[in-house]
Amino acid sequence: MQKREEIQRVRLCVMTESRPRIHSPRRAGGDGVPEVFCSDEQSGSTIDLPRWRQLAISALLHEGVHGACELSVFFVDEATMTDLNSEHMGKVGPTDVLAFPLDAADMIEQQGPGALTRGPARPHPDNDDVPTLLGDVVLCPIVAERQASSHAGNFDDEVALLLVHGILHVLGFDHHDEETKTVMRAHELAILTEHHWAGPAPVEFRQEQDE
Repeated sequence: MQKREEIQRVRLCVMTESRPRIHSPRRAGGDGVPEVFCSDEQSGSTIDLPRWRQLAISALLHEGVHGACELSVFFVDEATMTDLNSEHMGKVGPTDVLAFPLDAADMIEQQGPGALTRGPARPHPDNDDVPTLLGDVVLCPIVAERQASSHAGNFDDEVALLLVHGILHVLGFDHHDEETKTVMRAHELAILTEHHWAGPAPVEFRQEQDE
């Protein structure tokens, strides 16, 4: 229960089907490397957290995100992903990856229940000093393993694709029509080519699952 509450911790914005706008501005917070927190909350698959953390950082930098930015990546079990998929997407069963975008710097002045506040003794905030909370990416390795052969080709490439896919959602990409899908897939492939394979995609790699 504790790990589920960690993933479902209170967020300061309302999700819209976990799909941010494709044309939302790139988030950057000055010089430096974004901070990525990775947590393995499951035991069904072996997860190399340092490796996936580095890919997440590389993906952010590739997309022009840098400086005082924070992203969390959770690897969860099937039951947890099923609950999250039901609660946030209204769908039955587990999914492979969910993205929860959030930018605390944009929301710091909002009022109302659940809004981020300064408290009675805190000065007016300088948003330049507030880390940009990009959001969370939640990935289910068991689902990734099950669908890998009909998608990316193998488990390693499947996890890489899902991780990059989730990060791009957090940054504002979507695939609700052919135009947006083409743009998002081009960014996925560019990131994987440079930062995952360090070369062209394997011949068996696919970005769309077989029916």
